This record gives sequence, C-alpha cells and structure tokens, in this order.
Amino acid sequence: MAERSFVEEVEKLRLGEGKVFSGEGILAVTKALLESGVAYIAGYQGAPISHLMDVLADAKDILTDHGIRFENSASEATAAASLAASVNYPLRGAVTFKATVGTNVASDALANLASGGVTGGALIIVGEDYGEGSSIMQERSHAFAMKSQMWMLDPRPNLPCIVQAVKDGFDLSEASNTPVMLQLRIRSCHVHGQFVTSRNRRSAMSIEDALNKPVRDVERIVLPPANFLHEHEKIARRWPAAVEFIEKRELNEFFDGDMQDIGLVVQGGGYNTLIRALELLGLADVFGESRIPLYVMNVAYPLIDSEWKRFCSDKRAVLILEEGQPNFVEQNAANILRQAGTSASLHGKDMLPLAGEYNTVTLLKGLRSFLERYDKIAAEPVAPAVRKVIPLMQVNELQRPAPSAVVETVIDDSVHARPPGFCTGCPERPIFTAMKLVEREIGEHHVSADIGCHLFSILPPFNLGNTTMGYGLGGASASALNSPTGKRAISVMGDGGFWHNGLTSGIANGVFNKSDNLTIVVDNSYTSATGGQDILSSTALNDMRSTGHAIEDAVRGVGVKWVRTIKHTYDLKAMKNALKEALTTGTKGPKVLIAQSECMLNKQRREKQKVRKALSDGKRVVRERFGIDSDTCTGDHSCIRLSGCPSLTIKPNPDPLRLDPVAAVLDSCVGCGLCGEVSHAAVLCPSFYRADITSNPNRLDRIRQELRRSVIGFLQRRDAARRDRLAF
Repeated sequence: MAERSFVEEVEKLRLGEGKVFSGEGILAVTKALLESGVAYIAGYQGAPISHLMDVLADAKDILTDHGIRFENSASEATAAASLAASVNYPLRGAVTFKATVGTNVASDALANLASGGVTGGALIIVGEDYGEGSSIMQERSHAFAMKSQMWMLDPRPNLPCIVQAVKDGFDLSEASNTPVMLQLRIRSCHVHGQFVTSRNRRSAMSIEDALNKPVRDVERIVLPPANFLHEHEKIARRWPAAVEFIEKRELNEFFDGDMQDIGLVVQGGGYNTLIRALELLGLADVFGESRIPLYVMNVAYPLIDSEWKRFCSDKRAVLILEEGQPNFVEQNAANILRQAGTSASLHGKDMLPLAGEYNTVTLLKGLRSFLERYDKIAAEPVAPAVRKVIPLMQVNELQRPAPSAVVETVIDDSVHARPPGFCTGCPERPIFTAMKLVEREIGEHHVSADIGCHLFSILPPFNLGNTTMGYGLGGASASALNSPTGKRAISVMGDGGFWHNGLTSGIANGVFNKSDNLTIVVDNSYTSATGGQDILSSTALNDMRSTGHAIEDAVRGVGVKWVRTIKHTYDLKAMKNALKEALTTGTKGPKVLIAQSECMLNKQRREKQKVRKALSDGKRVVRERFGIDSDTCTGDHSCIRLSGCPSLTIKPNPDPLRLDPVAAVLDSCVGCGLCGEVSHAAVLCPSFYRADITSNPNRLDRIRQELRRSVIGFLQRRDAARRDRLAF
C-alpha cells in the first residue's frame, strides 16, 4: 500500500497526439517514456523518485497494453543490471532509483554497461536528493557520470523541458551507444505544469522478438581484450558522437540579455531558482526574461567546448552556478577557456558557498557579489541594528523601484531543535524502548544502525546507534566487532533493507564467519521509509507481486539457529525478554530477532477510510484512545523519555501545590497502547487509562452508558456527602 495512489491520474497517460497534459513532473516523465517507445522499465524506490515507481505500478494496465515489462526491483543493482537487454538489442529501457546511494549500489552494473556500450537507448533516471532536506550523505551523481563516461542530462524544471529531455536522452544514448543519466531534483519531480502530448508508441522490437532471435557480440562483453578497446571507443567514437548530437539537437540553451559583457552559467535544474533570484534583484521578469545573458546546461556532462568558447568570447566575466563539491563544471570550463585563450574572468566557488544546495537566498548573495565586482549594482550600507542577508539596493541600470530587502530572522537561542522522530503509534518505537530498558539492567551495547525509519532511534529520546553504513548493511557494519569474551554487538535493519541486501551481506555473512552478534530485523510489512511499497514479506495480497514470504524462513534457510519472532512489538514485556535472552544466552552463533507489527501510517491510511465510511453510513464504530489522570500523574515524564510519542506532551499541573507539569495525551493518539505498556514495564505510574470512544452507539451501548453514569454519579454523591460530614 503505497503512500500515494495515482490510479486516477494515470488515465492521463492515454492522451493521444496534440492533447494538453496537465499534471505533476513524475507523471510527465511516465508519459514521456510511453511516447519514447520504451520496452522495459525497472527501478527501486527512494526520494525523490519514489512516486515514479508508484505511478508505474498504478499504470500497469497501460504498460501491459504497450508490451512494456515493468519490475519493482529487489535493489538498484538489480534494476541497473536489467539494462543489459539494451546491449545487444534495439530495445529501449529505463531504470530509476535514488542518487547517490542508489547509484553506488548499482555501480558495478553501470560500470560494465558503460564500458561495453548499448545498442538500444538506455536511460537511468536518478532522483538527485541533495541539500538540507536530504536524508543521505551530501554527494552528487555528476562524479559517477564522469567516472564511467555516461552522459548526464539536467533539464530545466518545467514539464515541456522534462518530457523533451526523456526523449532526447534515448536519442542521445542510441546516437553515441552510451547509457544516459537523467537527473531529476525534487522540484522537477513535483513541479506542476502543462505540455502538448504525442502518441504513445510501442517498441519497434518486442521482448519476444529478442528472445526468439538472440544476438551474441563478444566485443560488447567486458572481458580482455575487448575491455581495453572499450576505453578507446569511448574517447575516439562515442564521445565525439555525443558532442555532435548535443550541438546539432541544441540540447543546451542560450538566453540573451542587454548586459552583454557579463554572463551566467547554470545547470538546467537550477534555472528556476536563478530566475527567481534575478527577479528579486530587478534583473529578470516573472516570465524569465533576464537582462544578463544565460547559458543553461541541460546537459551537465559532457561539457561542449565550442559552446563555452562562443558564450564567453565577448564577456568580461562569467559566473558559474554549480551546486556541491568538487566543482567539476568550473574546473572543466576553466581548462576549456584557458586552452582557447579566452580572456573572460571565470567565477564560481569564490563567490558562492563551496557546498550545499543553492536556494534563492544563497544565489542572491553570490549574484550580488558578482554584480558589485563588475559595477552592475551599487551597495548601500546596512543599518547596524538590522541583520540582513541582502541589503536594500538600487539597481543602477533600472528605472524601477528596488525590491524589498530579504531579512534573515534570527532564531532565539532558547528555542530547542526539534529532531525528526517516529510517527505517532509507530511499531518501531517499542523496540527501542525495550532496548533502553534492557540497557538499564545489563549495560550499554554497541548498536549498528541502518537506513530506514528505525534510524531515528539514534536521536532523542532513545539515543541509540553508533554507526550507519548503508541500506541493509546494519549487520555487516558490526562484523568486525565480534569477540568471544566481550559483549555482543546489536545490529538493526528493516525488512526492506533485509531483502535489499541484508540477507546476504549481514545474515549469511554472519553465519559463514560464525558471528556471535544479535541482528534485529524490524518487520513492518512495507518499505515504509520510501512510501509504504510492498516487499517480499508483506502480508498484503498483491496481484502483481508474490508476497507473504516469511523473513524467519529465509533466515533459517541460510543457517541461523537462534531465531525469535515477536509478532506484536507493542508487547513491551515480550520485546524486553527476547532482547535480554539474545544478549545473555550461552548459545553461540548469530542470533536474529524479528520484530513484527504493521507500519502505523499504512494501517491508518487503510483504517481511517473504513472508519470514515462506517461513520457516514451510520454504523457503530469503537475507537481506542489513551489518557492520563492529571491527579495521579507525578510529573516524572519518564513515559515521554522512554516513548517519545508525538501524542505525548505536558500541560500545567491542576494541583496548585505542585509545580511540575503533568503529562497529557493529545487527540492525535491512535490507541497503540505503548505509553501504558511503558508505564507498567518501567514501573513508572498508574496514571494511564484506556478509553473506548463509541460513535453511532447502539441501544445496548446507551443502556451501559446510563448504568455507568448512574453508578458513578451515586459514588460521587456519596463521597461528596462523606467529605461534607468530615468537614464538620
């Protein structure tokens, strides 16, 4: 059950010639694939292209109608390896995954693919997850394109450019017999707009045709002596073919401006942000007309020498807007211009941050420095009492009012940072609560964390986790920390990471090397961190996939003897006992604890629909909620420290003689019951209670309620009368 359904939107993918398509960037990419005559598509979900996989899954009928094979791959390496179908056959194939971690996982397959080259167009759609909002290490895909000499497209973030880039990518791949990477940033994936459609095309050669007429070309296989010749072929034939295609098709764009002596160079993905910054400076209008000449590189790699020479030949200075480090474009451009003897001054990282995403405020700073350097704007002193990112300015060459200053708000130091954490009712929270409780009894252990929702355990309130090395590598990252006499290390991985590569790199490796550590597999039935897609062990029925394969069977299948499965992670006592046993048992060898409970987000997406429908139909609905008795709560707040649930908060103490605020449960509570479990397991307090909220009560419910009200009312009146007597 994916985070978002595109069942209704995918009907737009059937639009024919000359129609106007309105929608999101992800849908536009899918439509472009259909119009390009693709034969097969594969991929692995991950930000910011998770929704592309969801769209493709929801469009299965349309893909089937056009003879397209679609696979939700086991990993990025699996997806990339499927492009082998384009090596010998004129079959167009596309794969998609998150960069750069996905590119790293797929690197072996991609390197072999780039070495041997392709016959059919091979397009690798990478979701560039870079900047402050990224959940991964700050690296770029550009380096991999350069290393393997695959061409990289980075289109301007609007639908016509994105659609054209998909089509140009296939054509460029076939013209140069080289796989092409299409870089999509998060703004490109989710930008909305329109474009004029073309008809959907079937692949000229079907997969059945390829199977019936197999082709074998040893020169395309990466083995000596062919692999040595591949490198020569890349430089002598493929690269010149790519450059010729890019120049002839005019994939890169030039925009004129009246400030002819300076220029700006930007990769296509940063175009919209640049235009916004220029607009704030009064140097561009809302339609994108810039007064400064622009060179927009929709092809980020390779750089085209002739275009750089032409653009810079009449310029005093050029500013390159290149996100991230190293500054590959700037270095390459400097070499091109130096060899050409071009006199233009080249600027980039000397006026812009060395690393990080270039948002509008960042570009404003860099552009202002550049324009001041070449006397295009005059600076105005900044009032010392006001801290500003961009001082109020007067643009010399414009006869219109200057824009207002962009003022940076200084956050008060007393405002605490809010670390990301688990969702309300998350079944993974009790696992780490149990680990903290066990830690109190037998001491701290080294914890190797993994990629996924459970990675939030490294942050408050749990503060667990010493390292994380990659998706499904929780077990492998603790492999060196094995000692026959020392404490056991704890490794954590999710069910998604387990099937991705954790089974082999972590569990099987532990069996082979006689590890004595503990691996906790968090089984919530989905790849929840990427939107809730089904996996091999999902319990939901999926008509397109084979599900219901137990993780325990796979673990035992590779030789693990000590295996425990907790089928309800909210049972804190059972979780705690299983953890303690695993860490103290005399049994040698790898130990695996499988902690099962359905992802609460996915469960709520399903259950809330049922509840809403039942309520609208007038049916009886009972919902569980938890609360805290303010008179009983001691204000200790250990429940919050051991749970961290977003629905747990504090409120003023109703007792005027007690100063400590008491705990409280917000209406966002989903009734998972963990807070109550924590209070009992940690022997905290009896202040938690459970309440059943009944909507559309039946006659029996009303009779029970009246009976309760009568009894409680009688007891309250009796107690009040007793207090009155004692008062006298």
